[in-house]
Amino acid sequence: MANDAEKQEAARASLRYVRDGQIVGLGSGSTATFAIRMMGERVREGMKIRGIPSSIASRDLAIELGIPLITFEDAQQIDVTIDGADEFDPHLNLIKGGGGAMLREKVVASASRQLVIVTDSSKQVPVLGRFPVPVEVITFAEPLVDKRIADLDAKVVQRQDKSGKVYVTDEGHHILDCHFGKISDPATLARTLSEMPGIVEHGLFVGMASIVVMAKAGAVEEFRRP
Repeated sequence: MANDAEKQEAARASLRYVRDGQIVGLGSGSTATFAIRMMGERVREGMKIRGIPSSIASRDLAIELGIPLITFEDAQQIDVTIDGADEFDPHLNLIKGGGGAMLREKVVASASRQLVIVTDSSKQVPVLGRFPVPVEVITFAEPLVDKRIADLDAKVVQRQDKSGKVYVTDEGHHILDCHFGKISDPATLARTLSEMPGIVEHGLFVGMASIVVMAKAGAVEEFRRP
């Protein structure tokens, strides 16, 4: 419950970056959900924003809350995106994708002038790698990608859903959760994964976050990319 309180505090603090008239990227995951709900309250109070959601779950929540939605057919530039992360390091490199939405999340982040990450204090690490790196793969290439990532000295686990079946992303792909241990060079690993045929996207977000808003023990800290 302490983490939930921190998530709510971080989400509330992040809304200072959302202004009337903006196009807002709507992230995915538990902390981003708090932020979306708070944006919904502001929309009901009269704030004019348009959202581009990064997952089906975020889309459905935004519709429920009455947040007007658009797609990339309507606009190709997002003013600010509010999203969560599974880990962030001192350089604001991230691991994302614990909720399985990193493909759309990275597309939305890439189109954003400002990416604001909201987290509780458990997500701050000195070096990335405590959390596995999610890798989204096409099913045809999954055995090949599994072997090639394992050859990088990673433990590779196919993600399953709560019922024990293979997890399927919003785009119909599978996810391999890859345990690399401490990742001393996130940028190099990100390039290696991006260049591997069969990988659709991975959960390393390097040099993308503008600001991390983190709540800890009743206070809110902000970190900006060096």
